[in-house]
Amino acid sequence: MNSGWKSFFYKHITLIAIFFLITVDVCHAAPRQLDKGNDERPNIIIILADDMGFSDIGCYGSEIPTPNIDQLAKDGVRFTQFYNNARCCPSRASLLTGLYPHESGIGRMAEDPEDPKANDEGVDGYRGYLTKNSVTIAEVLQPAGYHTYMTGKWHVGMHGREKWPLQRGFEKFYGILSGGSSYLKPFPPRGITADNGETQYDFPEGYYTTDAFADNAVGFIRQQHDDAPFFLYLAFTAPHWPLQAKPGDVEKFRDKYAMGWDSIRHERWRKQLAMGLVKPGWEVAGREMRPWNELSEQEQKDVAYRMSVYSAQIYCMDYNIGKLLDELKRSGKLDNTLIMFLSDNGACAEPYKELGGKPVEEVNNPRSFWFPSYGTGWANVSNVPYKKWKNTTYEGGTSTPLIVSWPKAMKKRKGKLVSSPYHIIDIMSTVVNAANTSYPSVYQGNSIIRTEGINMLPAILKGQGKTHDYFYWEHEENCAILHGNWKAVKKLPKGRWELYDLSNDRSERFDVAHNHQEIVDNLGAKWQKWADAHKVFPKGRIYYNRHK
Repeated sequence: MNSGWKSFFYKHITLIAIFFLITVDVCHAAPRQLDKGNDERPNIIIILADDMGFSDIGCYGSEIPTPNIDQLAKDGVRFTQFYNNARCCPSRASLLTGLYPHESGIGRMAEDPEDPKANDEGVDGYRGYLTKNSVTIAEVLQPAGYHTYMTGKWHVGMHGREKWPLQRGFEKFYGILSGGSSYLKPFPPRGITADNGETQYDFPEGYYTTDAFADNAVGFIRQQHDDAPFFLYLAFTAPHWPLQAKPGDVEKFRDKYAMGWDSIRHERWRKQLAMGLVKPGWEVAGREMRPWNELSEQEQKDVAYRMSVYSAQIYCMDYNIGKLLDELKRSGKLDNTLIMFLSDNGACAEPYKELGGKPVEEVNNPRSFWFPSYGTGWANVSNVPYKKWKNTTYEGGTSTPLIVSWPKAMKKRKGKLVSSPYHIIDIMSTVVNAANTSYPSVYQGNSIIRTEGINMLPAILKGQGKTHDYFYWEHEENCAILHGNWKAVKKLPKGRWELYDLSNDRSERFDVAHNHQEIVDNLGAKWQKWADAHKVFPKGRIYYNRHK
C-alpha cells in the first residue's frame, strides 16, 4: 500500500467502521417482509389466561368443560413442561418482550393504579413498566407488515400514555391497563380503556369483561379490510379474582363440587396419568388443606360454591375463545393461523386462606374487587400435581399449560405432546421466526437488550428442537434454577437451597440437597451469576425496606 492510500485509510478507518456497523445493524433489524399481495405468513394469536392452574382445563385433566381449548389441543400440540414467571406482570413482560422480567423493568410488580411511584423501586430492574430498551412483539411485527391488535389485560405500565399498548406497537386496543377489575362493572381506578384513550366506568346491565374482550377481538379482525396477516394478543383476566361469573354459567356447576377437593384432586391426577401429562412416580404434591370431611357442613357448602364460580369463569373464557375460532373459520383464516394458549402463572391462593378471601356474600358483588377468592384449598387442586401456587418458584407457581395450534403446518403433529422444557421468554423468538422477520438490536433510536429466547417451532412442528441448558427464576425473593433434571429452589435473603430431582419427583415432595452438596453449590453459583447479569441485583427499596 503506497503512502497516499495509507494516509487515506488511517484517516477514515473510524468512519468506515461506523458505516459497517450501521449497515450490519440495519440489516439485522430490517424485517424480511414478503409481498403483501402474496403474503403466506400466518396470522398469530396469543391467548393468555390469568391465574389459571395447570390442571384447570379439560385437556390437562379438569372436569370443567373447555371444548374449544380442547379442540385446539386436538388440532395441535400440548407442552408438558412450559414455564412462566410465577406472577402475572413479570410473565406478561417476558411474553411481550422475550426478556427476563428484570431486564424488561418489571422484576417485581407493574405500576400501581392509584400511585405512580408505589412500585417504582428506584433501580432498572424494578421500575414497574417496560423499558425503552425492550421491544414488544407488536413493535417487531408491525414494521414487518402485520396488523397488531390487543384486547384484555395490559399490566406492564399505565401512568403516561407512552407506556400504553398503542404506544408500544399495537394498532387497536380495548381492555384494562391495570392488573384486574370487576368483571361486571369495572370501577375507578380500574376501568376499560379503548383506542380513543378514554377510560370507561359506566356499563350496561349484563356487561361482562370476558365477553367484551373476546367480542372486541372478533371485531378488530372483522374490521380489517386487507389480506395482510395480523397479530392478536387476547389477554383475559379470567379466572383471576374477584370471583364473579354470570348466573347461568354458575348454575352449570351448582352441585359439581359438593364431593369435595380430595375427590376432585385425585380424579384430575388420574386423568393426567392417562393422558401422559405426568408420570406415576411423581405422585401428587403434599396437601395444603384439611381433608374435606373435616370441614363443617357450612364450610363445605361455602367453599364448593366458590369453586363453582371459579369454574364458571373458565367455562365462560372457553366459549368466548369459541367465538374467536368461529370467526376464523367463517373468514377462512383458521388454517393459516398460529394460535398459542397459556396461563401467566400457577393458580392463585391469595389471600392465603384455606377457604378463600372475604365472606362468601362478597362473591359476585359487582362493587367488590380485593380478594373474593377461592383459597389455598382449591388452588392446591388447580395445580395438580404440583407444589404450591402463584408467586412461588415451585412447579405449582411456574408451570403452565401451553397449547399450540397451526392447522396448515401441523397436520402430522395433531394431538401430540411436547415434553422438552421451554420458557415464556421463548414466545418472542417463536413468533419472530413464524412471521419471517427479525428481532432488532435498535428500535426508535434505543439499543435493544438481546433476547435469550429460543425458537420453539422445531419442537412444535417436528417434535424435537434446541432448548435451554439452564432455566432461571426470581420473583419477590423466590429463586429457582433448573438444569437437566435438577432444580434448586430457595427464598432470599436467608433461605437455603433445596434440591429436587424432577425426573423422579416433579411434584417436589423430596428435598435431596443434603445428598448432593456439589450440585447445590454449582447451581447456586450459576444462579447468582445469572442474577447479577440480568438486573435482579441491585434490588429496589421494597426489598431493602423489608429486610433492613
